[in-house]
Order: sequence, then structure tokens, then C-alpha cells
Amino acid sequence: MAASTLPHIAHLSKDRKLKPILAVVEPYELKKRNNIGLHLCASILSQQLSTKVAAVIYERFLGLFEGNEPTMQQILDTPATTLRSIGLSEAKSRYVHNVATYLIAHKITDRKFHAMGNDEIIESLTTIKGVGRWTVEMLLMFTLCREDVFAVDDLGIQQAMTAIYGLDASDKKALKAEMLRISEKWAPYRTWACFYLWRHKDAARETKKDKK
Repeated sequence: MAASTLPHIAHLSKDRKLKPILAVVEPYELKKRNNIGLHLCASILSQQLSTKVAAVIYERFLGLFEGNEPTMQQILDTPATTLRSIGLSEAKSRYVHNVATYLIAHKITDRKFHAMGNDEIIESLTTIKGVGRWTVEMLLMFTLCREDVFAVDDLGIQQAMTAIYGLDASDKKALKAEMLRISEKWAPYRTWACFYLWRHKDAARETKKDKK
């Protein structure tokens, strides 16, 4: 199927300012993943780290389990001192244990995750200390492949929309309100819009580097 005939492309192209970006940015493919709890832990590991450093930490993390994807019980059974030995901070070590404890206690499996609605997942997981709304939104987008999630708190999305729509970023509250208003017309494909905004921002950054 050609990109122009994809349902989300046809719908998002109705936005005149977004349409030119859709025409030049490579299409994405959503692919659901298993072991959702592990991906939530991986998101915590990568917080405030560059992509490169986060990948190294995650490989070290898997190395604790001989390269295999651990269960929540295996993560919970791993001492905090061991987690810190691979580069995790004391706080992140606690947060990873918090996730494992919560998912085990509430019997939240992959099947249960897939049966839950977006708001239900956000409400549930943000009760875990160390897990914020943005982290859950990334899980919904990249792991559960939910098509209608809008990450209004994401700095990259804020910067991209400020540039594309000429928004005033000086008042964060007003900025987010305007972003939400604009994003309403993207439903039910707001996840896709975020993907293209991220890619557009990355492409613009690379262009600036090339000009230097």
C-alpha cells in the first residue's frame, strides 16, 4: 500500500501545515512487542540518558540475566547493589523494583495490558513511584502500538509544533493548551502525528549540522 493511501496519512494530510511533512518523511511501522513490563523498566533505565548511553546500560542490564529478557520476578530478585553496579542510580534501581513489585502484585500480564484502555493504563501505572505520564505514553506508543496518543509534555513535540505552527512557547500552560487544540483534529491518529513531528525535528537538526 502506498504511503499516500494509508488511512493515517490521508487523515493527517487534512492539516495543511502537517501535509508537507508527511510527503517527505519516511513512513513508520507499528509493531506490538511482548514483555511489556520489561519495556517499561527499559524506559526508566533510559531516562535522562542519550540514546547511545541508554543502549549500553540496557545491554548491561540484560547481561545480568545471560542476555535473556527477565521476568518481573527475576528483576525483583536482583539486589539493588547489583543494579547499581551496571550504572543505574540508586533512584532508578528503586523505580525498576517498584515496577516489578506493582505488576506482580496486580497480576498485570501482557494480555491484561492489551485489554486495558489508554486512560486506564496511564491511571494505573502512574501510581508507581518513578513512573510518570510521559513514560507511560511512550509505552503506549512504541510497545502497545496505540494509534491515538498525544505526548503534549514531550519537549521534542513542543519544539516541533512551536516551529511548524508558529506557537508562543513562553507560556508553557498556554502552549500545551494550544497544542492539545491543534491535536484534536489528528484523532484517531495522534500517535502517528507525533512520530512524524519527531522525525521532522530530527531531520531539521541534521540539516543545520550539515550547513555548519
